[in-house]
This record gives sequence, C-alpha cells and structure tokens, in this order.
Amino acid sequence: MLKIVIGNRAYSSWSFRGWLAVRQSGLEFEELVVPLYNQEWEQRREGDEFAPSRGKVPVLWDGDCVVWDSLAIIEHCADLTKRSLYWPDDMAARGMARSMAAEMHSSFSNLRRELPMNVRRIVDGHVLSDAVRAEIDRIMVLWAQARARFGGTGEFLFGDWGAADMMYAPVVTRFVTYKVPVPPFAVAYMDAVLEHPHVADWIEKAQDEPWVIEEYEPTPA
Repeated sequence: MLKIVIGNRAYSSWSFRGWLAVRQSGLEFEELVVPLYNQEWEQRREGDEFAPSRGKVPVLWDGDCVVWDSLAIIEHCADLTKRSLYWPDDMAARGMARSMAAEMHSSFSNLRRELPMNVRRIVDGHVLSDAVRAEIDRIMVLWAQARARFGGTGEFLFGDWGAADMMYAPVVTRFVTYKVPVPPFAVAYMDAVLEHPHVADWIEKAQDEPWVIEEYEPTPA
C-alpha cells in the first residue's frame, strides 16, 4: 500500500498538492500527518520515513520506492494509474498544463512568503505588496489562457480536474484566506476547486487539527 507523509493540513501547501495527487489515483493509501516544527517533527525528520527528502514533506512511499516533491509525486501516481487522470490527452493542452504546473513549482516566491497558506483563517485588511500583485496578475493570465483555450465546458483549467488544478489549489485557498479580489471567471474557477470533493475533504480535516504555528497565523494590516 502507498504511504504519504504530510505536514499540517492547515498550513502545508506542498503536502496538499502531493496528497491531492495520491487521492486522485484512486489507490489505497495510508497517510501520516507529522505536525510541522514541533519536537516530534524534529525527531521524525531524522528518521527513515523522510529519507532521502532532507526532512521535507510530502514524502510518498511505494514499497521500497520513495518519491518526494509534489510534482514528482504527481508523475509517479500518473505512472501507476492513467496519465489522463492528471494530464490532458491533447498535446497542446498537455504542454501548457505541464508548463503551468512547473511555473507554480518554481515561481511566485513573493506570494508564498507574504500569503502563507492557512485554510482555517479569513484575514481582513491584508495589504498586498506590488510584488505579490504582479504575481497574482501572472496567475490570472495563466488561468484565463488555460480556460479560454482548453477549458471547454468543464469547470477546471483544462476541463477535467487534473495536475494543474492540484498545483494551483493552495493558491485558491490563499486567495480566499486573504480576500484577494479576482475577476469573475476566476471566482467561478475557485468555487469549482473548493467544491471538489478531494479539496473539500482536506479543508474539512484541517479544521480539527490541534496544532498552531504562530508565524502562519497572520494578523490584519
């Protein structure tokens, strides 16, 4: 059976992505939640469960095969099942979906830093920096292009729920947490993401977590 090691659901955006990938596979899996940054975390990250991820989450164990990094977990799950569960069949759409996933993976550092994920909070009056606004504008362009070119009659970026949506799901929750204004097409897309049963399940379970990380509990500006 697959086993995925994840951090707090409330805060761990990369765990969220990896977990969504495993859930999409339809395969049975065990999940182990390790609260970030407490004593247990420091002890566990030195153990075999995290090797060779350098103590980072998520980590997926598939027998003797260990896969870390959310995008790699997506690809591993696609190899285990059907690639169409994660990536569009059309080559042009697939190329754009992969590029968008990779850009999410490597970019938007200001948004990550200034708008930490917290699916248990709504923050009033948060002031966005110019750098974050620029990154949000870029995300809006990407979402709009994907929806216009390949969304069709579906609700998601490339019609059906897939890897690109999994990669941007934590961005959706950040926009909700910090009340980021977005155009109507993005509101509709965000609603679809939040209503997806896998996303809804993650957010619901996060509400019952007892752990609090103060630095991820933003206060209004």
